Amino acid sequence: MTTVSLQTEQSKSKNHANKDNVLQGALHSIKVLDLSRVLAGPSCTQVLADLGAEVIKVERPRVGDETRHWAPPAFNDGTSAYYATINRNKKSLTVDITTPEGQKIIKQLAADSDILVENFKVGGLKKYGLDYDSLKQSNPQLIYASLTGFGQTGPDAERPGYDYIIQGLSGLMSITGPSDGEPHKVGVAVVDLFAGLQLTIGIQAALLARQHTGRGQHVDVALLDSALALLANVGMNHLASDDVPPRLGNQHPNIVPYQVFAAEGEERFILACGNDQQFTKLCQVLEVDWYQDSRFATNPARVAHRELLCGWLVDKFAHQPRAYWLEVLHQTGIPCGAIHNVAEALAMPQTQAREMVIDFMAQGSPVRALGNPIKLSASPVTYRTPPPSLSEHTDSTLAALGYDSDMIVKLKADGIV
Repeated sequence: MTTVSLQTEQSKSKNHANKDNVLQGALHSIKVLDLSRVLAGPSCTQVLADLGAEVIKVERPRVGDETRHWAPPAFNDGTSAYYATINRNKKSLTVDITTPEGQKIIKQLAADSDILVENFKVGGLKKYGLDYDSLKQSNPQLIYASLTGFGQTGPDAERPGYDYIIQGLSGLMSITGPSDGEPHKVGVAVVDLFAGLQLTIGIQAALLARQHTGRGQHVDVALLDSALALLANVGMNHLASDDVPPRLGNQHPNIVPYQVFAAEGEERFILACGNDQQFTKLCQVLEVDWYQDSRFATNPARVAHRELLCGWLVDKFAHQPRAYWLEVLHQTGIPCGAIHNVAEALAMPQTQAREMVIDFMAQGSPVRALGNPIKLSASPVTYRTPPPSLSEHTDSTLAALGYDSDMIVKLKADGIV
């Protein structure tokens, strides 16, 4: 895609004392060398890029990140929607890191970088002299961030990791899906994305620590660790009781009623009564006195009598359309909501107001993309460039390292870049 200058209307309208810093972003002075590919690692580096960091994405010559080819759908220039999801605001440099010449280029870039992000198998970069212990010799301040399936230590450290498999291994699939059906994965690669956020947090913590120590460090994040952390209260339920948590479909393991119900005509909505006061209000809306029944007066009692109570609620909700229930529940202050498809979710006025769908031009064609959820008042996220075409910034990056045009031509002829 052609590089274009982007900024949302919201950030344009901000009136800050230091306008230059606003446009540059919170991480404008940070240089990131991105050796990651597919989803988890690139999702992390896109957050850093959105926050203003300079991110150089290293890809394989002629092939690039494999997600470039995960289409359809794709944009007019052939860029897959998948690749475009997590690669905006980056520069593309193609390098064959298996060659001595390619390794030299990476080492030169790493020596001048604040952060290096990689998601190779454990030990995969050591044979090229591109591991943390090697690179920190020339750049002690380097923050080297590794995202792997199972982490840098442990009996499974050398195994490759994939979101789908980790969802299964971690127990996440065992609690997802209908109670009487097979285990289900989440509809998006939630472990990859969550691990990418964990890596981002680790990197930013390391940046803050470096201000005090003057030294970088190795940030080690694993898909499995991240998925286990995602178990949250369900994992803690097991640790507290030794019971194996069941699969409850759309029900909540600790709160009742907190699930999907069908209104008249089988239109479905979510009801989320998080406390006894809300349940009392619900009973008043339904014109019943269940909140005075000892079986339902408290949340622990409702959990114990879940099947009976929810059966009664199913009967009640079936007599009015969804729009009716959503209106009266909202008016009463009882948490509830419709179940949208993706198109409906992205068309919501709230979605538009929060700039979670952004529009810009690339090669003369309009492009829509998902926005960044981080809202900073003094140094907001900016959308500067769309995902780069493969090798778009190779020449300029090498020139900045001191390579002249003849040297670049030779590197290309030799298949190094």
